[in-house]
Amino acid sequence: MEAQGKSSEDDDGGERGLLHSWRGYSYSVVPERLLLPRPALQVALGAQHGVLLVEGGQVYTFGELPWKQTQASQPTKPTPENALSGQRVVAVAAGSFHSGAVTEDGSVHMWGDNAEGQCGLSGLSCVPNPTPVALLEPGGAQSVPVLELACGEKHSLALSAQREVWAWGSGCQLGLKAAVFPVWKPQKVEQLAGRWVLQVACGASHSLALVRCVGPDGIQRPPVDKCNQCNQLLYTMTDKEDHVIISDGHYCPMGVEAREDPPPTQTLKASPSEPILPSHSSFTSTPAAPTPDPTPDPEDSQKGGTTTAAHPPSDPDRPPSPKAAASTSSSKSSPYPGEKEVKEYLRKLSDASQTEAKMANGGLHALQAPSSGRGQSALNSLVASCASAVGERVASTYEALSLKRMMNFYLPSSRLEALGGAADGGAERVRREESVQAKKSSSTGDIHEEEAEGLRRRLSLPGLLSQVSPRLLRKMGRSGMRAFALTPMGGGVPEDQEVFPTLQTEVWSWGHGEHGELGHGDNLDRLQPFCIKSLNKKEVIRVSAGAHHSIALTAQSQVYSWGSNLSGQLGHMDTPSTVPRLAKLSEGIRVWDASAGERHTLLLADGDCIQPIIYYSGQQVKEAGGEEEVEEEEEEDERPGGYTQQPVLLPFCMNLGFVSSVVAGGRRCVALSDRNVMGFISSLHELASAERKFYCKLCDIKSQVLRPLLELESLSSALGPAATELLQTLAGRFSLLSHLTGQHGASLTANLRRGRDVGSLLMLEHASIFLDVYNDYCSTVGNFFVMGGFHALTKPSLDIFGKSPELLQRLSECSEENTVTSDLLVALFYLPTQHLHEYGRLLLKLATCFEVSSGDYQKLQDSCSKFEALTLQLKRKRKEAEYTFHFWKSFPGKMTDSLRKPSRRLIYESSNKSLTVQNAGRFSVNWFILFNDSLVHAQFSTHHIFALATLWVEPAPEDNSGLHGLKVVTPEETLTLLASSSAEKTKWLRAINQAVDQALSGAGQDAGGPASKSDPPISRTASYTFYKDGRLKDATYEGRWLAGKPHGRGILKWPDGRIYTGSFKSGLEDGFGEFACPNKALNQGDLYQGYWKEGKMHGLGTYRYASGEVYDGFFQDGMRQGHGMLRSGKHNTSSPSVFIGQWLQDKKTGYGVFDDITKGEKYMGMWQDHQRQGTGVVVTQFGLYYEGAFKDNKMMGTGILLSEDDTTYEGEFSDDWTLSGKGVLTMPNGDYLEGSFSGEWGSGLKVTGSYFKPNLFDTEKDRNRAVKLGRMSVRAEEKWQAVFEECWSELGCEAPGEGEHLKAWENIAVALTSRRQQIQDSPEILSRSHSKTLEGLEVIPQHEGPITIERYHSIRLYLLKACDTPLHPLGRLLETLVAVYRMTYVGVGANRRLLPQAVNEIKSYLCRIFQIVRFLFPDLPEEGGLIPEPAENLPDGNQETSADTRTESPKPGRVVSSSALLLPVLLPRLYPPLFTLYALEKEKEDDMYWECVLRLNKQPDLALLAFLGVQQKFWPVSIPNSLIAPGEKQPVASSTKDACFASAVETLQQISTTFTPSDKLQVIQLTFEEITQEVQSLLKQDFLWSMDDLFPVFLYVVLRARIRNLGSEVSLIEDLMDPCVQHGEHGIMFTTLKACYYQIQHEKIT
Repeated sequence: MEAQGKSSEDDDGGERGLLHSWRGYSYSVVPERLLLPRPALQVALGAQHGVLLVEGGQVYTFGELPWKQTQASQPTKPTPENALSGQRVVAVAAGSFHSGAVTEDGSVHMWGDNAEGQCGLSGLSCVPNPTPVALLEPGGAQSVPVLELACGEKHSLALSAQREVWAWGSGCQLGLKAAVFPVWKPQKVEQLAGRWVLQVACGASHSLALVRCVGPDGIQRPPVDKCNQCNQLLYTMTDKEDHVIISDGHYCPMGVEAREDPPPTQTLKASPSEPILPSHSSFTSTPAAPTPDPTPDPEDSQKGGTTTAAHPPSDPDRPPSPKAAASTSSSKSSPYPGEKEVKEYLRKLSDASQTEAKMANGGLHALQAPSSGRGQSALNSLVASCASAVGERVASTYEALSLKRMMNFYLPSSRLEALGGAADGGAERVRREESVQAKKSSSTGDIHEEEAEGLRRRLSLPGLLSQVSPRLLRKMGRSGMRAFALTPMGGGVPEDQEVFPTLQTEVWSWGHGEHGELGHGDNLDRLQPFCIKSLNKKEVIRVSAGAHHSIALTAQSQVYSWGSNLSGQLGHMDTPSTVPRLAKLSEGIRVWDASAGERHTLLLADGDCIQPIIYYSGQQVKEAGGEEEVEEEEEEDERPGGYTQQPVLLPFCMNLGFVSSVVAGGRRCVALSDRNVMGFISSLHELASAERKFYCKLCDIKSQVLRPLLELESLSSALGPAATELLQTLAGRFSLLSHLTGQHGASLTANLRRGRDVGSLLMLEHASIFLDVYNDYCSTVGNFFVMGGFHALTKPSLDIFGKSPELLQRLSECSEENTVTSDLLVALFYLPTQHLHEYGRLLLKLATCFEVSSGDYQKLQDSCSKFEALTLQLKRKRKEAEYTFHFWKSFPGKMTDSLRKPSRRLIYESSNKSLTVQNAGRFSVNWFILFNDSLVHAQFSTHHIFALATLWVEPAPEDNSGLHGLKVVTPEETLTLLASSSAEKTKWLRAINQAVDQALSGAGQDAGGPASKSDPPISRTASYTFYKDGRLKDATYEGRWLAGKPHGRGILKWPDGRIYTGSFKSGLEDGFGEFACPNKALNQGDLYQGYWKEGKMHGLGTYRYASGEVYDGFFQDGMRQGHGMLRSGKHNTSSPSVFIGQWLQDKKTGYGVFDDITKGEKYMGMWQDHQRQGTGVVVTQFGLYYEGAFKDNKMMGTGILLSEDDTTYEGEFSDDWTLSGKGVLTMPNGDYLEGSFSGEWGSGLKVTGSYFKPNLFDTEKDRNRAVKLGRMSVRAEEKWQAVFEECWSELGCEAPGEGEHLKAWENIAVALTSRRQQIQDSPEILSRSHSKTLEGLEVIPQHEGPITIERYHSIRLYLLKACDTPLHPLGRLLETLVAVYRMTYVGVGANRRLLPQAVNEIKSYLCRIFQIVRFLFPDLPEEGGLIPEPAENLPDGNQETSADTRTESPKPGRVVSSSALLLPVLLPRLYPPLFTLYALEKEKEDDMYWECVLRLNKQPDLALLAFLGVQQKFWPVSIPNSLIAPGEKQPVASSTKDACFASAVETLQQISTTFTPSDKLQVIQLTFEEITQEVQSLLKQDFLWSMDDLFPVFLYVVLRARIRNLGSEVSLIEDLMDPCVQHGEHGIMFTTLKACYYQIQHEKIT
């Protein structure tokens, strides 16, 4: 705004920060303009000088500056302080004769008089130029940054950035525990440490601090009950039978200032305003006379008893009588010592009968004698003296004793008069003043007058009440009032700590108190800061200190003043006040800036127009030239009539423009003002003024309407509990709104005082806070209105406001005559919402001051539209509430109670028969009522409520019948409704759809009126409780819906505790879900996690039973069916067991493996109906092996039993391990018994039969005797059929190989995507590599067309990936197969006799998986088929080489085989259990082989080569030795060991680290190549091996390789080798290895 250009009448072109200075208040005063090169930002005034801060941070001083040696004594014009040039100053301060400045970086500069150390620089009596002063923490080197300064006569205070107060100078006003003054170095005021200080101010000899309350409602510490100086109790209380005596007469000797030069006659100073009460007086004792002096005047003490005014002083400035002067302390520094004390003392004594009258002529206050009818009894005088004694400090007494807790009501006057017994009804009552806490109560009758206000303020009771026993109070106090704390709920608006200025403040004061300027109700000095209790909860936002008086400005634009009032500077009566009182100002004058000078006070206020007005109270300064003026000022004290009785409006203030702050100091006044450029300044002022006015209005409503209503005891009976609670919520919301307004008003005021710019307007940055608070408030008013709250308040408000409620009419700004009380209340509570429009208007007004393209314009415009939009929305809300309220008035009563809810609003209803049910009976009544949350269908006596969130409406298709139908779908009903006309149909359809849409988007978000979007979504999230009989009765569903049915994710809860969480489809559980079902008997619950179909468990899942069993597997129609695993019990309970296998209709049926861990048995075989039935195998941990028939869960029928030592029984069984019938028992040595057997194995068998010793006869029979195992076990291809069936069905095939492979690929893609989606909800399951694999799999490989080598490899890679993730059907299949295989052959199943079955099982897996692969890739040749080679490779003819050069597993030729494709995937996972079986089977042979290896390996290389018969020419001559030098060779000596053919040995050792036979064969081939290479380099020529040459060398390598389980390796290769390899090169090499193994076993060493 500064860039607007100069206006013509300006001499300096300034438009902001203009400075006007004047003295006094008479009509002839004309302010003088102080001309400055730049706009002034801040002014501070001392006794005879001033300091100015201008834009840019320069500082000027003017007036008398005696510390500048160069200057003459006459006052100077503003001159710059050059010592501060180059520094950017942000704040200035002036004391009586010294000054200070704070720079941008928080450093302090002081100059001026320093005789008392007030500049903080030791050794100088005065400081001519600004000099830095450092604030240092003890032991710290870093200076503490400062925010603001305040200077007094002999002391200075600084407020640090940490919000702590620092002080230096002299006197008790420092608040420091200092023994010696001056204090040269700044020190922290410890008493205020840890509190958040907002502002400091200095008087001549006292200090003030504005402190933020902490904690909820500003209660920040327990009340102080002991004096922190002398540790005596501050208050004493004695509880007698019917009363309590409280004394707060504690006087601390340390409260007096320690002066440097105490005069010899110093006496202890008692408070002249306070007669001292004995702490144990009773009602009959005689009054104690005040004794301020060792020799009191008996006449005075008598006056104290009879409470008459003996010396009404006609002139306040006249010197007091010598006697009175003598009775005060002699250490005063004022020219008329003790004058004020005498006056105060006399006023105290005469207070009992004092009455005020305005005298028409001079306007002075005169004290008149009381009416003669007043009784003079001793009791009366006691009451009076008690009242005057305790009244002063009653606020603190009350706080300290927490009498709030003893009384939850206040006493009405009638009870008090009865209690006091001395109230004279006819006597003239003392006029009630505004400041109830400063009032002295002179008779008990006045107390109730005060209470009318005191009750609202929740402040202390006047003195006498503190002396009534709580027991008595309880007995007497059953009045119609009750207390109700009306503070913002939850501690107020979220203060965003520093965003909004706080209103919860306290004022602390300390220093000299002889004039009462400390506000504690006495004239004592305070060495340390004390809180002024009576200003708590007054929302003080600014304090100012004059020479001997203090000012506090509240957020409600009221001014409290206290201290010396010699010149009327307090703005009320001509007597001084020791407690804060309200200044007298006309109604509607709202003060927003105040400043106190030496003997005057300036107030800046809102008047009737936008431009601020200035009030002056205090001494008039006479106009005269130069030095005469000074003389006159000094004589002023003796001249009567030279001051104001109450604040006077300064007539010239309207000529100053828009004043932004006023400053008083010394005898001078200064105002800072701005010109109104383009209306910007006036708009800012108007905005702030409107906010202050609005806040005062809200506070009035709160104190005059809300509180009285809430405190009525008859309230809850009139309203009922529900409405009472709503009213309390309304009160809380109102307080919240009011609090926010107060804070905002304070912030706008602060903006006027300093910045005056748009950037710091909080309503732009934090508009959402305002909008939310208004929205909440309006909803609460609406809720109360709808519930008939305002209607019900009519009677209670009659009790309070009487029959003609002018108060309500005035507050609600209602102009109509004879309005009903309830309407007035509605208007009153909706009043705040109109303020939003005011916000919008003023923001728009501000916006017009800016260029349209500027950012500020945009901000203001946006905020304006937000407030305007909310205004319209709240208007609509109010209309809805009114419509709803009138509807309830006409609605039949019975239903009202159940349907009427606070937040429910009526939208439309069919009382005009606009909507009926199709096919309704002739006499049926169907009334449809549409609310904002439900559609109600009311009939004669019943009604049904359909929640809108679960209601779908659509127009019924128009047919020729001409019916206008609507179809309404709810979760359990579908209604067809008929509208009376097509217009009605459209209206209802739109109304319902709109209401549904709003209900879904949340009622708070307005759907934007009639132009809302057409239809609410058909799919939505909502909650619903089913009520009809059936599976879902009383169950609550919360989740997604589609057209009236649960569809999507949701939670279904039954009242008995069953809960389903997961997917739904068309109203039934479908997809993945979790179901918990409590089991009361076991005090545990069943839990199912898995897939569902059409409301039943279907697919893969895990069921945890309450009994502790866990089933993992497939379900169908809610039953276990397919492949599954059941684990029972923990390992330490009664029957831990594991079953894995096939289930049919919840029963074990088909092939399965049962591991009975307690018995140590494992069964592998067929089941039926939970029982072992058919063929099977049992192995035990003791090495027993049984295979054969089972029936009814027992071994029954033919079977074979082998024990660990190869004893074999083959024959009939009747029970587990029980032989019964014919059989043959064969011993390990080949002998056998043949006959019939009976008895249990291992516990004595009965045998009838023949014994044979076959080796005595021919060997033919012997050969046939060896038992062939596996004949009676389940064939490999019959095992785990369910597992493969699941995989086929997942691919979409009814039976293996039947189906379309295109459909199968689609199913794979769907399975991958859906499972991946499921996992993404919990990404921690998925590793990064895993998700990469998944991405690769989502691309379907080319699966049609001729197979080439390239395609064959891509298929192989695809299978590797697919089998790597359980999300792919093949991967899932593989994972299950691995699980069942390990389950079968690990633990007890690791029995060597199971090896053939284990090998066959793997082969059957390969065969069956290959079938699936060929189904997916139909062009893949069958097992053993050939893939045509690419043309360029044809001439090579050697199929092996091209395959073997690949780094992966060798693919022999181009022959397609299941083992080549699938073993690399399958075998690594099955290797451990399989190899264990091989190792057990080959144990004996491997032991013989190992023993031989160890023996032969003891020999050195050459000896071993010779022993094995290796030809000499193949013996290495030298070997590489990297120790000597790289590439150097070292000859082979006779002792050399483990050096020959070392690389070949190393290669062969890798055979143990590979899994598949093809990999192992590849290792053997590489070993041969290594040997050949070494021999060729030895012979230096090409060389072809003959077997005779090769075998010994290879044998040497095998021995040196020391492979532990070589026999097992050989057997594994032999069993699982690809058949097409057996006759090729690999086959020969393998045969060589096998030969070596047998050779080593039988090698004899000589």
